Amino acid sequence: MQINAISPKQGIDNLSVKMDYFSINVVCLQIEHQTVENMIKRKDGFNGERALVLPASIVKELEADVVASILYITDIGYYPKAWHHFRERTEPIDQYVFIYCMEGEGWYRLRDHEYKITSNQYFILPAGEPHAYGANTENPWTIYWIHFKGKLVSEFARQAASPIEIKPGIHSRISNRIDLFEEIFHTLEMGYSRENLLYACSIFYHYLGTLRYLQQYRDVASGDKEKTDIITAAIHFMKENIEKKLSLGEIAQHIGYSPSHFSVLFNQRTGYPPLTYFNQLKIQKACQLLDFTDMKINQICYKIGIGDSYYFSRLFHKVMGMSPMKYKKMKKG
Repeated sequence: MQINAISPKQGIDNLSVKMDYFSINVVCLQIEHQTVENMIKRKDGFNGERALVLPASIVKELEADVVASILYITDIGYYPKAWHHFRERTEPIDQYVFIYCMEGEGWYRLRDHEYKITSNQYFILPAGEPHAYGANTENPWTIYWIHFKGKLVSEFARQAASPIEIKPGIHSRISNRIDLFEEIFHTLEMGYSRENLLYACSIFYHYLGTLRYLQQYRDVASGDKEKTDIITAAIHFMKENIEKKLSLGEIAQHIGYSPSHFSVLFNQRTGYPPLTYFNQLKIQKACQLLDFTDMKINQICYKIGIGDSYYFSRLFHKVMGMSPMKYKKMKKG
């Protein structure tokens, strides 16, 4: 039997053909993956999301009510890490759309102009105009959103068609504003009695006021003229960003110190490293949500900036000495 020898050149040529074939397959897979990524568009269904849509009959009651008709909510929700979020309305709706980006990035299109949205910015889309909006494909936004109507909407929506920034600072009250949102949501969750609806409208009026009159809202918190030290400022910054992941460098940079120097000062004052203290604040917030809301574990995770429910459970047990579910069932007071 005769065996034909393969020359070195033939071997190299065959290898080159195989490598070219492999490279083509890789490129095709990348293109296919990118195509699928571009095709995925979701208006809801995000892990940890919460949303309420008021029934049409209730909305009519609000429109007819002397008090509520001034400013009222028709839809309200929270979308954490909203991958592939996309919404386009070619047919205009009769509601204003408020979107507050807490983390990540997104965009919106209005009047043939496209705007980029980043963390700590909000905007209000006017009623009666086509629009579109969505999350950034690589760093999707976490948003609070509200659809609303009323006789005073133009007052609060004025100049908000362009992005408005709300930077955290020593006198910012972002966490207070989030609490107001949660109070509105929880009130509507309890039912649509007239008292609940009017209370939700009243809080919403205040909520929009904290944005429309931002400086006045912050000035109230700055009434105490005592000098705020760096540790108090750092803890305030942590609380204002409880829904986010902060690095030691980010906290230190906000205070104006090097990470190493800041860590030493913080440890001396509190007895804990900064990130350990930040995690304790997150678990403290989680306990409040477990005590006073009906949120599920995966929803609470996103509310304190932790996307992994298993990690959250381990951290909760480490700080509290028990699981989140056991804590929720435990009698308090």
